Amino acid sequence: MIIGSMIPRENMKNTMNAIAADYGLTPVSGQTGSLERRACEENWEVLLSAFLDSQDIRQTSRETYYWGMVTYFRWMEIQGKVMKAMTPADVMSFKSYMVKEKLSPLTIGSYLTAVRRFYAWTESAMLYPNIARSVRPPRGKKGFKKMHLNEDEASELLSYLKSKSLRDYAIVNLILRTGLRTIEVIRADVGDVKFKRGKRILKIWGKGYDDKDNFVILGDVTWNPIREYLSTRGKVGKDEPLFVTDGKGHRGARMSTRSVQYVCKEAMKAIGLEGHEYSAHSLRHSTAVLILKNGGDWQDVQRVLRHASPATSQIYTASIEEEVRLDRNPESILDNVI
Repeated sequence: MIIGSMIPRENMKNTMNAIAADYGLTPVSGQTGSLERRACEENWEVLLSAFLDSQDIRQTSRETYYWGMVTYFRWMEIQGKVMKAMTPADVMSFKSYMVKEKLSPLTIGSYLTAVRRFYAWTESAMLYPNIARSVRPPRGKKGFKKMHLNEDEASELLSYLKSKSLRDYAIVNLILRTGLRTIEVIRADVGDVKFKRGKRILKIWGKGYDDKDNFVILGDVTWNPIREYLSTRGKVGKDEPLFVTDGKGHRGARMSTRSVQYVCKEAMKAIGLEGHEYSAHSLRHSTAVLILKNGGDWQDVQRVLRHASPATSQIYTASIEEEVRLDRNPESILDNVI
């Protein structure tokens, strides 16, 4: 399949002309090679800059996208590939290349997220179809049954749900930010939202409905979507479920664990994260990993996820040691010292 054949050439030319103008390139007819070839094959930096400018993301994510796409484009050059001839099989080959080079699953996942979003952008700009839509991150190491999401994937998941369903957005946002299990989500009642020492909390009813003083803190970013969702249900009593079904025939009933799992799995599938290794429990894993990657320690993970054994929390620390080391770059501490 030749990519260029799937997009009207005139649309491609107009879009490339606009990008070229934005970046100071002047297309001149009659030169060797079209504007498309100059920008995409010889000057992929132009496309990369335009893509990054179009993304409303944090600076750390922007840097990850940059290095992911630089790796991708340089791999294309080594393989003798050009943009207009790339296929889905080539993207899979790039994934295999990263695995062969022993990049960590988290790095590979981040770079593939960049590639997926890049091609989503080229498709929306009518340049090239999204040939990376179905590519999946590699499986985790043995011993980890479920994959976790990186920062970009978590943000993409929430952005997708925010425009689809207020209830589903509130549920997934709650799980991602607090690490709740599905059973804890469905057992929560409206009256379980309380205040403790000035902080809004959600009392947790976990395994066996034990009466332990377990809770998660509901910051504004976590609580506001829940509050907005509850407002759509009108007047709700304290004994009513926090989340209820919205299907025909069962509207207003307490959700089941299966229904919450379905919500999570379908949402991840919609952004290209599918397979048995992705589930609602992947979001709980993601909570732990993102806490660790952003300055927390295994004790923070134990408190939030409420692990009975410290050893369980320490597993997460070991699993991302390489990523944390690369991100923090402790060697650079001495750059301005000696």
